[in-house]
Amino acid sequence: MLAFIGGIVLFALCIGLSVALHEAGHMFTAKAFGMRVRRYFIGFGPKLWSFRRGETEYGLKAIPAGGFCDIAGMTALDEVTEEEKPRAMWRFAVWKRVVVMIAGVVTQFVLGFFVVYLMAVTTGVPNVLDKPYIGKVADCAQTARFAGHKDGKQEWRYLPCAPSAPAPAKQAGLREGDRIVSVAGKPTKTWSQAVLTIQAQRGSTPIVVNRDGRTLTLRMNVAEVTGVKQSANPKQAPSIGEIGAIGAGAESTFTYNPITAFSGAGEFTGVMFTNVWEGIKRLPEKVPALISAIGGGDRGADTPISVVGASIIGGDAVEQGSWVLFLYLLAALNFFMGAMNLLPLLPLDGGHVAIAVYERIRNWLRKLRGLAPGGPVDYTKLSGVTMVVVLIGGAFMLLTITADIVNPIRF
Repeated sequence: MLAFIGGIVLFALCIGLSVALHEAGHMFTAKAFGMRVRRYFIGFGPKLWSFRRGETEYGLKAIPAGGFCDIAGMTALDEVTEEEKPRAMWRFAVWKRVVVMIAGVVTQFVLGFFVVYLMAVTTGVPNVLDKPYIGKVADCAQTARFAGHKDGKQEWRYLPCAPSAPAPAKQAGLREGDRIVSVAGKPTKTWSQAVLTIQAQRGSTPIVVNRDGRTLTLRMNVAEVTGVKQSANPKQAPSIGEIGAIGAGAESTFTYNPITAFSGAGEFTGVMFTNVWEGIKRLPEKVPALISAIGGGDRGADTPISVVGASIIGGDAVEQGSWVLFLYLLAALNFFMGAMNLLPLLPLDGGHVAIAVYERIRNWLRKLRGLAPGGPVDYTKLSGVTMVVVLIGGAFMLLTITADIVNPIRF
């Protein structure tokens, strides 16, 4: 229990640090361009503590649910003093305003990449690309046995290995770390392709592997067992039947040295960005599942979570010693928050960027027509849209937090 609570606190502190660095990205770039930064605070609500250095007040507030960087004149409607007017943000060139607004997002992306890099050199990164590397060679090719029904689904158990039936992979000389190049002459770019090809084989079968830069051709006597048959269609559920098996499993994680970790982390980060973007697009369709979970329904692992839910999973990860899960979730949350902030909607950073870019394009078109640049965008005309975004975002946050409290995802 102490490890679980400690994990929750540790994960919450990491998220707090992420938010602090996001706002620091805004602050440092604004100061570098000469803009007036009034305040830099972590948290919201009543002020707990602060100090002033130069023209900026730094401090902490009571509710640790975010933070803010108050830059004078972020919009032309902001009240500024006579002293602040020359350094109001809206007076600066568009590209400088854009840099300041995306600096927080870039900071979170960099932080997310750093966490993935840390995974790569310590715990290893999960094999999300389904690479055809052998992770473990078993003692035998196991047979499955029907174990009854549970919740309307068939359950199968694998029988223990028999000394008289050694694994074909072990007999053929396959080793952990071998990359499968082809099976029976068929190229295998992914582990799933290798499994499908192996399951279709029986008896003596050639397999080509890459080991430490050398290409080796081995022969395996593929066994026929009762097991889980994979399908070439990823949407089709696996079934039970007679399959070819060799008694070898996929490499689940990859660990790199400090140099190769850059490429490994970059590759993995690309996959995470894709997953995060797909997750953002699917958020609306997940609302019914969240409402059902609050009412006591099954809480699927793919339903959205809040920082509260993420911290609970972080606590589970620490309690179980799964630092891979802890770091993966921390990186994913940084990428998610960064990507959400890029959406071109006020009051998100992306909304301010969109307005700045709009002003630049509008003034360019006016210049082509021989007209003077237009004034700053009137934010009051966008207040209705902003309010809708705030209400929807607030409602969704409240929904996820409620679900995470009454029916959290646990690992």
